[in-house]
Amino acid sequence: PLAVGASLNARLEKTKDIGVAYLGDGAVEEGIFHESLNMARVLNAPTLFVVENNLFSSHMHISLRQPSNFTARFAEANEIEYRIIDGNNVLDVYEQSKELIQLSREGGGPVFIEAITFRQYGHVDWRKDVDVGVHRSKSDLKEWEKRDPITRLSISLVNEKIIRLEELDELRSNLIDLIDRSWELAINDPYPEVEELMLRVYRD
Repeated sequence: PLAVGASLNARLEKTKDIGVAYLGDGAVEEGIFHESLNMARVLNAPTLFVVENNLFSSHMHISLRQPSNFTARFAEANEIEYRIIDGNNVLDVYEQSKELIQLSREGGGPVFIEAITFRQYGHVDWRKDVDVGVHRSKSDLKEWEKRDPITRLSISLVNEKIIRLEELDELRSNLIDLIDRSWELAINDPYPEVEELMLRVYRD
């Protein structure tokens, strides 16, 4: 609903902005999601809905919660332009998003992307347990690991000679170092003063 509100404001102000809402396949089972799709369509509000369908909501597979493994049927029901894409293909996500965003900005109203992906880790954990409250086979997990979006993009960049493997390794090392330093800083920083509580909450 916040994204639809932002997109309605953009339409009324006649800007080229759009509202963007990211959600998972579990969230499409919330009533507010359907109200938002309906309102965005009725008001022709330029909104991009992105459903990251990783097949699991908390600890339950989508086949146990819905009659279909795809959520784009809700966009179709609301007469919203949609695409079902490979969510683990960075370039496909970019191209499809670019096309739909342009359509929405040019008066096409709300648009919808269902990005099919997979949750490698547990819902609230960092481990790749095969059974994280659901039944996942080791072979399924291994197949999805091969489609890891970062690995796939890295291989493509090297194969296309856009970046050398050594540069990629250096980049990865620098990122890990940055994360480690940021983590250390966050852990050791003092708590903010009580006076900070209401600052940056309200405008002016």
